[in-house]
Amino acid sequence: MGLFDTLLGRTKPVKANLDALFALPSAAVTLQTAAGLVSSGAAGVCWKPPAGQPAEDLEKEIGELLDLPDDPDTATESATPAIETATLQSATSVGKFTQAEDSYGYRWLLLDDPDIEDLVTRVHLANSTLTDAGWGPQLLCSVFGFKPGDGASPDAKPFFLVYLFKRGTFYPFAPLAGEHRDNELELRVKAVVGPDLPFEADLSRWFPLWDCPVR
Repeated sequence: MGLFDTLLGRTKPVKANLDALFALPSAAVTLQTAAGLVSSGAAGVCWKPPAGQPAEDLEKEIGELLDLPDDPDTATESATPAIETATLQSATSVGKFTQAEDSYGYRWLLLDDPDIEDLVTRVHLANSTLTDAGWGPQLLCSVFGFKPGDGASPDAKPFFLVYLFKRGTFYPFAPLAGEHRDNELELRVKAVVGPDLPFEADLSRWFPLWDCPVR
């Protein structure tokens, strides 16, 4: 996942096209109809913390930007001290989310919602709110989980659709054990939903997201 540093430091910034996220529900219908693959109900927004800022301060700032209640009753005990549970509020919906850090030092906002349209709306809200507050340079990607559902082939496997914030494009990521990936599945997913989503044409930008906490 360290390859994301390329997006931050070695390429010319591209204005994010967050509205591209709203094409995802249609792509989800195509995946379900054509291959029996369905949303896992989980998504995440990945960002790189600014250097030298304590994790506790970052969590507090993110919570304030997203208008999250500062209420100890919203916290959930966990074996992972870097995770904190709160409520993401918008004008139309409310959903639970967690803040987490992966083993590479990247931070995540993790959201769960069984409705793919609501899930996309909340991810869009988080991205747009943080962008408006000046956090755009720190945002890396948004990740949506998919899994085999009714009608899927016996060898179907879970995978992710990744939205690159700075590119406005999607790509599939299908991790396997031992930091390997199912390239064949990724190309099949692209073939199925390529007409529905703006796909990243540069395959070298289909970065692996090892230790992605989205399930």
